[in-house]
Amino acid sequence: MNRPGRLAPQSPVLIAGGGIAGLSLALALARLDIASHIVERRNAFSEAGAGIQISPNGVRALDVLGLRAALEPLAGRPREILVHAGASGRVLKRLPLGDWIEGRHGAPYLVAHRRELQAILLEAVRSQPLIQIATGFEASGFQEADHGIRLHDALGRAIEGRALVGADGIFSGVRKRLHPKIALRFAGRTATRTVISADRVQGLIDPAATGVWLAPDSHVVHYPVRAGSEIAVVVISAEAWPGTGSETGWSAPASPEMLAAALQSYAPRLRQALELAADWRKWALFEAPALPTQGQGALTLIGDAAHPVLPFLAQGGALALEDAVTLASLIAAYGTDIRAAFRAHEHLRHQRTTAIAAAARRNGQIYHLSGMAGHVRDIALRVLPARRIMAGYDWVYGWRPGG
Repeated sequence: MNRPGRLAPQSPVLIAGGGIAGLSLALALARLDIASHIVERRNAFSEAGAGIQISPNGVRALDVLGLRAALEPLAGRPREILVHAGASGRVLKRLPLGDWIEGRHGAPYLVAHRRELQAILLEAVRSQPLIQIATGFEASGFQEADHGIRLHDALGRAIEGRALVGADGIFSGVRKRLHPKIALRFAGRTATRTVISADRVQGLIDPAATGVWLAPDSHVVHYPVRAGSEIAVVVISAEAWPGTGSETGWSAPASPEMLAAALQSYAPRLRQALELAADWRKWALFEAPALPTQGQGALTLIGDAAHPVLPFLAQGGALALEDAVTLASLIAAYGTDIRAAFRAHEHLRHQRTTAIAAAARRNGQIYHLSGMAGHVRDIALRVLPARRIMAGYDWVYGWRPGG
């Protein structure tokens, strides 16, 4: 194995993390004839997760990866978003998706199970000879030399490449080593998820639409997945979290009694639908302060490792896909100067990812309004034209590769 100072330009790009961001980056690089080496700390790639919404900007990134055709038959394609008053169940606003949003942005709005997107990405990655995968490798540190990076674990094993991309999620070990004094902040909310057969909720909730139910300090979102045969549900509520900010909270079992208490103020038909679910899993929502630098030298971060976003704009997965295809194109454009490619990517993506994180945070505050403020929100929803509301997100959904 070459020493870091002697690595050739064709040496692989090291990618820490085998989630959506890491797999997408490896695949995007391979499609540009650039080798990579994915390093995953788990012994097997995780299938945990909830539903994922992939708005038109994310679908365009899937087009770059050549994977849209594989995902579409498995995904749901809701015709609209129904915004409900949580307590009464009354529809406050119908926001168009379906054909309308595809006509406006040139790509559909898809909703899917995260496991299926991960499986499609992994199958594509494993078919690429330019991509190596190392599982069960928990990096404990790295050293950079003039022409490369050496990544090592606690057992003394090492993997070398010409650069390192931290794509290891919100609890990123690479980010911790780059910024050891910057800690995640608990956002004061938890998310509890499940999946229910669409046949069982007929007559209670609309299985062909995305539903958003608003209540003080909480909201519920549901949408069709697996080609509409199942409904993914997420309950967001203000709640203390006993955890310490570790990844173990991603799939903590949720108490049915506590969930029932959190849903007590919602309309009976929604509660009746959610009582049909047998298995609920909970995780805590965290934020991270803006990083002083997203990378340095031959190191950079992408996806949730770089810019964790709250789920109130449904952009975490889409941003990971955007990051991956954008970074890959810049690495190809800059040739052997991968450090310059990294700095260009950080500069290009900073304004957009910061703005989306702020918009998601603001949406969460609006969703959870109570009293007079909540009443004013509901009036505004009823009065404002639906297409005008959706046009306010053109800057999010209208992203194109290279932008």
